[in-house]
Amino acid sequence: MTPAPTNVAETILVLDFGSQYAQLIARRVREAGAFSLLVSPSDPIEKLRAMRPKGIILSGGPASVTDRGAPTCDKAIFELGVPVLGICYGMQLGCSLLGSSVGKAPAREYGRTRLDVKNASGLMRNIASPTTVWMSHGDQVNELSKDFEILASTPSCPYAAVKHRGRDFWGVQFHPEVTHTPCGEDILRNFLQEACHCKGTWAMADFMESEVERVRAQVGKDRVICGLSGGVDSAVAAALIARAVHKQLTCIFVDNGLLRKNERELVESAFRNHFDAELRVVDASDAFLSDLKGIEEPQEKRKRIGHRFIEVFKEAAKGVGPGVKFLAQGTLYPDRIESGQSHAGTAANIKLHHNVGGLPEDLGFELVEPLRDLFKDEVRRLGEVLGLPPTLVWRHPFPGPGLAVRIIGEVTRERLALLRECDHILLEEIQAANLYRSTSQVFAVLLPIRSVGVMGDGRTYDSVVGLRAVETTDFMTADFCRLPWEVLARVSSRIVNEVRGVSRVVYDVTTKPPATIEWE
Repeated sequence: MTPAPTNVAETILVLDFGSQYAQLIARRVREAGAFSLLVSPSDPIEKLRAMRPKGIILSGGPASVTDRGAPTCDKAIFELGVPVLGICYGMQLGCSLLGSSVGKAPAREYGRTRLDVKNASGLMRNIASPTTVWMSHGDQVNELSKDFEILASTPSCPYAAVKHRGRDFWGVQFHPEVTHTPCGEDILRNFLQEACHCKGTWAMADFMESEVERVRAQVGKDRVICGLSGGVDSAVAAALIARAVHKQLTCIFVDNGLLRKNERELVESAFRNHFDAELRVVDASDAFLSDLKGIEEPQEKRKRIGHRFIEVFKEAAKGVGPGVKFLAQGTLYPDRIESGQSHAGTAANIKLHHNVGGLPEDLGFELVEPLRDLFKDEVRRLGEVLGLPPTLVWRHPFPGPGLAVRIIGEVTRERLALLRECDHILLEEIQAANLYRSTSQVFAVLLPIRSVGVMGDGRTYDSVVGLRAVETTDFMTADFCRLPWEVLARVSSRIVNEVRGVSRVVYDVTTKPPATIEWE
């Protein structure tokens, strides 16, 4: 993780012990008006000190403090002279390092529970008692050192919130960062304002300026190539990098043959009007489709697309000229987590594609990823700050592998053409019903089955198309949209009547988890 730029006055460091909520903590800090960075607990204390933090948060994590080899941090963290807040595992670790005993809880707590506040000052200032909090732990502090005072408890956890008497360390066994803890936002704000004395003035414009400075320092006088897909992630990444290094950036749009209808024309038009950088368009559709011939396994599709993507980029870079050292990507935090990256462990490898997974070892470029610690809604806010038009900022996400992961089974030109038309009809009707901005992602999927139908006086036996529409803020979780029946009816009717080869349309009503947003 790159240190915080020197022009960020109020930075909170979040030591990531592998919690699924670590980035959510960082987001909540930003929402409260302070800058935040995820850092590794193994980072040397000198590196943490150099970042000049106003405070430190120890995240939760799946390990047990009592396990051999459990992640830990330098005890000198309490000598930095800044307030420290431990959450769940972070509380147990902090209390253990400061003389308390941690062990198995008499009764494990998962879900909502009642919290009784014992000391309504400092961290618990203006927190009603009793209140509801979200627990997720099997261990807890069993013996609290006399150096601590109790701030709150639950029926089965007597030390649910604590404060060290001699040091600026607080601990909470529950998760204040999740929405299931209604008072959590107030508790985090109390830590930031009461303990860390943050003024809460940081905004996305500050992130833009600090990231421009970081990119400028990383790139120097070298050249950057950026894969422009037409989606909001690559568009915002390109705009920010162009702001940092101007003419040193060349954007390359690869027509991989897996695009939506009219996608290439739309990208070229939008780029020419809104970007102060060179755009080169490469038509590599034949090569991509050749790589996918006979391939049905989803991850193999992603790997092949990713490898071909890099090869195309290498060839395109040769034509840009000397000094191309960097490859810019619009990688987001959910991409990294779902591709198995984290500071203190490895998350499940849910997807591989050219943004994160499947990169060959001999890549030949150093990556520039200015959005790697942002969620989608934060990227949209950054796009607005950068002055990008709403048509780009509010575009629904489109996967790096394109329609290849929306065709279940083998990808062929004929199946691509069929899906493009279905997808185009769906988006037309969603926009006509004024539902585009109220949905997060909408698309069609071509299924590997055929179904009997009746058209006119004849029997048909043609393809089945699935429709998917979800709403989400972070794309780590998602719920299916309750689209109006009349809209779904129009879409279904148009697809079956206008797209030759489709006999049935179905609607996906599965949440994420357990399903992913994309079908492959």
